[in-house]
Amino acid sequence: MRGNRASQKLELSVEWGKCTHLYFYWIHEELGFLHLRLQTWFPFLVQVCVKGREWLSRQIDKAGMAYRREANCFPWIGDVRRAQELMEQQQATDWPKVLGKLVEQCHPLHEEISRPIEREYYWTAAQSEYATDVMFRNRGRLERIYPSLVHHAIMSFGAEQVMRYVGRAGRIGINDEVVTDRRRRSVGVRVKHWLNKNSLKFYDKGSVLRDEVTINEPKDFRVWRGAENKPSSQKQWRTLRRSVADFARRAEVSRKATDRHLTALAAVQVQSTLAQQAAQVCRAVRCEGQRYRALNPFGKVDSELLTAVNRGEFAINGFRNRDVRARLYVPTNDKRRERQQMASIGRKLRLLRAHGLIAKVSRTHRYVVTEKGRRIITALLAARQASAEKLTALAA
Repeated sequence: MRGNRASQKLELSVEWGKCTHLYFYWIHEELGFLHLRLQTWFPFLVQVCVKGREWLSRQIDKAGMAYRREANCFPWIGDVRRAQELMEQQQATDWPKVLGKLVEQCHPLHEEISRPIEREYYWTAAQSEYATDVMFRNRGRLERIYPSLVHHAIMSFGAEQVMRYVGRAGRIGINDEVVTDRRRRSVGVRVKHWLNKNSLKFYDKGSVLRDEVTINEPKDFRVWRGAENKPSSQKQWRTLRRSVADFARRAEVSRKATDRHLTALAAVQVQSTLAQQAAQVCRAVRCEGQRYRALNPFGKVDSELLTAVNRGEFAINGFRNRDVRARLYVPTNDKRRERQQMASIGRKLRLLRAHGLIAKVSRTHRYVVTEKGRRIITALLAARQASAEKLTALAA
């Protein structure tokens, strides 16, 4: 394919082309099925795609454990605790050593080419996906609550993207998108939240509910480490690097994000009454000797505040004053007005902290919604969005 500048179109052209990348696919004895892409010009970049669950399958086989596998999903495992331990061992992998052996197999000239500069590959994670799977006894049990989870995510978490897929045994593909089909059959629904270039989503895979974090831009996160060029220097919270050296921390922040998201989703099944939930925030409280007013969750101001902090994308890495400000106020170039808005949001966040709905992340300017906050905010927002007829029917 060649671009025609005159017609501004791509056209087929019969001519000799240059192979720009070499692709290698094989079943590795330890990592399972993987592929490697080698750039054919200097600096001969290498990209490796490894699937953690493919790897886990090999580990489980070696341990002699019973399990059932469907594609990259495990609907049933005989010893879940042991399987989780094996999965966590992957985070402590010596990645340069493992990936270096792959390069030796696919790029035999690497040692000779790199000898003059005396450098090895610097390995980074261009993209990572971390998923937490919740296993149900059968598909039917998940189907009974899944519509409520999807509705809750859309209405309470401000989901910007809802993708509908036609389900096929063992596979969900992007080519299966069906936007308007609402007939009752084997379908799955994915709900996804984006924050910068990182995302958080959940979807159903047979009898498994999967909650998944994708990190493309790690600079939004922090890791406790020394300076880049002085590892032995004083440790402090620094920017999370793309380097595989921070891979364990990347997995940790991803796991915490899925935990927060699943906790928020689970709140939709809470059986306590709305009165019990609302009573906790609908009265004034004292915190560190200062009195804070009661919240009015059904009023416009407080409901907008609760909706803003409860957004799904903030489950990835929390939110800042400016994130909430962008949701509640019209952007302005007036510095004086901007400072007033910042102060106003600061007071609102202190109010939510006093009620125990949010907590400040240590040594940062970020906040996260607490488990109590998820439960209460979820109940209040769900009630606010419900019609009078629906509430009356539920009460009956």
